[in-house]
Amino acid sequence: MKMHAINWPQGFIPGFTENFCSNEVIVAGLSTADIWPLLITPALWPTYYQNSANARFYDNKGPELEQGVRFYFETFGFPVEARVTEYAAAAQGEPARVSWHGWAGEEGSAERLDVLHAWLIEDLPDNRVRILTQETQKGKPAEELAKAKPNPMINGHQEWLDGLVAAARNNRR
Repeated sequence: MKMHAINWPQGFIPGFTENFCSNEVIVAGLSTADIWPLLITPALWPTYYQNSANARFYDNKGPELEQGVRFYFETFGFPVEARVTEYAAAAQGEPARVSWHGWAGEEGSAERLDVLHAWLIEDLPDNRVRILTQETQKGKPAEELAKAKPNPMINGHQEWLDGLVAAARNNRR
């Protein structure tokens, strides 16, 4: 069985940025339909992921993410401005995908951080779901994050995945 991969836009291809992290879980007893609503509703993130706060939308959009929408949230101590760059609900034989370009700091400054955070959720045989999240980062803060031990991005995104799965299981009960 072929598993799908993240679609990377130019400028954010892993290996050509200062930092990259990848986290994935495959769990039985859940489906994309269980995961998707929790992921595309930023106001729900803090209910299952402690490292997310103060989500809000711009231009009278929301409460769910959609293609091109601008939103804001706080994570890892960064105030993140973001725009959804890819949005596709699951379709027959195709995974659900959502990605956003997030940034913090003034453009051109040493504090500037640019990220592309991508999610892929796909149903697998035998009542299993795969949740893949990957992020590439550019800028001086990304260089520092890449050197940090333990890796805050890997650990933080694993907490996000674990919380997402736990919330989906709780919703099924």
